[in-house]
Amino acid sequence: MTTDQMTTDQRTTDRFDDIPETALAWHRAGKGAALATVVETWGSAPRRVGSQLAISGAGEIAGSVSGGCVEGAVVAEALDAIEAGKPVMLEYGVSDGDAFAVGLACGGTIRVLVEPIGPVMPVALLEDLVLARQSRVPVAYVTGLTAERRLERDGHAERFRMDRSGFEADGATFVAIHNPPLRLIIVGAVHIAQALVPMARIAGFDPLLIDPRESFGNAARFPGETILNDWPDEGVQAFGLDTRTALVLLTHDPKLDDPALQQALASDVFYIGALGSTRTHAKRVERFRAAGYDEARIARIHGPVGLDIGAASPSEIAVSILAQIIAVLRRGA
Repeated sequence: MTTDQMTTDQRTTDRFDDIPETALAWHRAGKGAALATVVETWGSAPRRVGSQLAISGAGEIAGSVSGGCVEGAVVAEALDAIEAGKPVMLEYGVSDGDAFAVGLACGGTIRVLVEPIGPVMPVALLEDLVLARQSRVPVAYVTGLTAERRLERDGHAERFRMDRSGFEADGATFVAIHNPPLRLIIVGAVHIAQALVPMARIAGFDPLLIDPRESFGNAARFPGETILNDWPDEGVQAFGLDTRTALVLLTHDPKLDDPALQQALASDVFYIGALGSTRTHAKRVERFRAAGYDEARIARIHGPVGLDIGAASPSEIAVSILAQIIAVLRRGA
């Protein structure tokens, strides 16, 4: 594996905020800590619902709830909450001037829930949350001023799919979604991949490349990227396939694509796309039918890959692929 001095785990850590992890570390160090979470916004709020700020009892901070507009006030309130051992709900109006300073055209209003670790948010619960995040397990933290705090892995399908934290219908129970970082595994380090990798990174995916051909998959063609020079089926096993992973096969060579497809069809990967013409895909479908795969499973393969936008160049094809991945992620189709 070549990674240009960066491992897959390091990349994932870079893309994955460590705010709950930081709060837990501060608590374990005896400093005291609290988590502040944006639970509601109106207008052009600087940070989306679910954004978090960790505050230590010594006044250290990690993360953001407003891009810098009201952090000072939140820290002061959090220090009082840590001392009192009680949660507090804060509300702030962000002025147009302050909003403009962080890149927004106008201001808005935000509500922030502050929860001290220990007396309010149980340490064992935070430890379970951190473990789930490290294990790439989607989890929802259910909380509120009076709610029983708990973690849930089921029952929030729409929130998980949309990465959408928010209040439930009762207006008092808040659900904070903690999803693993999105990943895109690309089999075939071809020209389309050279365009797709940077696009995917901009869109919030961690791209991972697999190609046994070192003349294709190398640091000169993909500087700074994680590349595995191995057979695709072994490569996807090494990287792992889960509900936050998309797989795209770009070799249109059955010897390389089909074994990886078999791994993907046996997994919970949320997207599978395979390059090739309509005729090539028809042959692929026949091979998998002959191998005993049913129609529903075969239908998980998007082929020819990408939305039909008339794409011609490698870059345009990459756009169509990424657009289809996002459509499947957010709309489920």
